[in-house]
Amino acid sequence: MPRLAIVGVAHIHTPGFIHAIQQRDITVPFVTDHDHARAEIRAEALGAKVVAPDELLAQEVDGYLVLTETDRHLAWVRVLAPMGKPLFVEKPLGLAGADALEMAKLITDAGIPFQTGYFARGDANVRAIKHMVDTGAFGRITRVRASKCHSGALGRWFDTEWRWMADPTIAGVGAFGDLGTHGLDILLWLCGPAEAVTAQLDPGTATYEGCDETGEAMIRFRSGTIGTLAAAWVDRADPVQLMVSGTQAHAAIINGELVVSGAEAPVVAASPAGLDSFLDLLEGKPAELVSANEAAERSVVMEAMYLGAREDRWVRL
Repeated sequence: MPRLAIVGVAHIHTPGFIHAIQQRDITVPFVTDHDHARAEIRAEALGAKVVAPDELLAQEVDGYLVLTETDRHLAWVRVLAPMGKPLFVEKPLGLAGADALEMAKLITDAGIPFQTGYFARGDANVRAIKHMVDTGAFGRITRVRASKCHSGALGRWFDTEWRWMADPTIAGVGAFGDLGTHGLDILLWLCGPAEAVTAQLDPGTATYEGCDETGEAMIRFRSGTIGTLAAAWVDRADPVQLMVSGTQAHAAIINGELVVSGAEAPVVAASPAGLDSFLDLLEGKPAELVSANEAAERSVVMEAMYLGAREDRWVRL
């Protein structure tokens, strides 16, 4: 039975991740966190032992799941990558581009399996659109749009245990970067590298001081495609989550349904992604992973979007 160590329990996805692990033939013998009290809570749910951060490397495990605050990712990757074990680091990989690129190099040089939390890649409708892109069904893709929004600020989700996620000095980003990284991942996955970006960010309800709660970005891809990205914690609904328009076909995901014009909608099955594919890997199953370089690229592009918003200009990549 694979043994997985959980490194940090800070992220809002931690409870859901623990539930997912409990559905598998995987054991978590060790949990660590700089906040011992919250580590104890999660360890109790798993029947795990809490160990001090400096004791973790001496433990025999088959992989590491890093769910710390984003500003602690780099320090942990520096010590975990040389251990030679599969490594999951929650998104976004870095506070910004520089630390993300350093982590990608450490992970790549170590030659270890890596994964991050881009679970949207596994959605059946997203994969159907990806299939259409790969087979040329759209013709020349002229326009794409992704939207990742929820009501987190309206519901004050980040008031207590998860407060750090609304503090850009710790999280690296606010709402736009937190949710927008999922949409950005899909857009880059579909369209390839970005050439230039800009954005407009707004404090929204100003529930969380110094934190953007909503935003919109524009992307010029090297392919010539023009993209837009919306992300926010102040939306009551998010009905159109992805759209691709080309000279031969158009596709959109509207209220969870795939709508296609100009071509036949392919039937593509959902696939494990994000944490699920990492757990598949640990269990010896085939797993589709996001590379560390891809994860770092998302941090680089997101940093450029924030710079574009701050300086009210386009930023070339």
